Amino acid sequence: MAAFNFTNSDASTFILMGIPGLETAHIWISIPFFTFYIISLLGNFTLLSVVGKEQTLQKPMYLLLCILALTDIATPTFVVPKALGIFWFNLKGITVAGCLTQMFFLHMVSVMHSSTLVTMAFDRYVAICNPLRYGTILSNAQIAKLGLAGLIRAVLFILPLPLLLSQQPFCANRIISHTQCEYIAVLKMVCGDITVYRIYGLWLMFVINGFDLTLIALSYGLIIRAVLRISSKKAHQKALNTCAAHICVMLTYYTPGLFSNLTYRFGQGIASHVHIILTDLYLLIPPMLNPIIYGVKTKELRDKVGKYTCQKIFT
Repeated sequence: MAAFNFTNSDASTFILMGIPGLETAHIWISIPFFTFYIISLLGNFTLLSVVGKEQTLQKPMYLLLCILALTDIATPTFVVPKALGIFWFNLKGITVAGCLTQMFFLHMVSVMHSSTLVTMAFDRYVAICNPLRYGTILSNAQIAKLGLAGLIRAVLFILPLPLLLSQQPFCANRIISHTQCEYIAVLKMVCGDITVYRIYGLWLMFVINGFDLTLIALSYGLIIRAVLRISSKKAHQKALNTCAAHICVMLTYYTPGLFSNLTYRFGQGIASHVHIILTDLYLLIPPMLNPIIYGVKTKELRDKVGKYTCQKIFT
């Protein structure tokens, strides 16, 4: 990962402790970490490869899936290799610059992921409510522009976090009780008043999640209204089936994400290792499940993946 250019902090090092209280189980914990990561990489790279090779899949819905797959590859990649280094080789040191860089990319990709889910909800709304204008409203070029807008939004929201923290003095005790440089964990290392940083972090969480969830809810509200106006039960089923995969992906992303964030900030009575495990699972499980969900729920993609897999086996 590229590092931010810090002058005073580059020589300093944080110590990532992994999962305090469960040190003796680190080797065993590493097994699901490694397994989930490999499954995630295989699933998402397969999706990217199939969409890239099949001309019939190169349309807005599947391009959005590719953007989602890229975020699902990036998210665990910024965490798992370092975590496995801690679990397997006791490599706990990380420079302040490297820590803040990891923090930036983790949260930036998370915001990008949320933006993609919003765009996918809009895609389903147009496909069901305005099918005749779908090709005009959502072309491949439009998807590329929306993806770029989501990336710019993510960078603008998250970049102030490492930039502001890099200007603060850190305490002598530089031990981070975590497997990663999560924002709140790094914030605890700052010597001085961190009220502004806490408020900004909370503001980001509620504004980004609140705004994105509101847009998603609006899209699905309009979809439900349109579906209820259709008299045919078969048409009802077809319309709902087109949304099923996206709803499942949203639930696997937002539900554990919000729960993890709220328990980390307000769940003072919960053991620290529970916080850490919840945060890690939030970064590992959705990227692993997303390609499986879309592979199962989307017939066209499922058929192409089956064809692609058979070609690989018998050639």
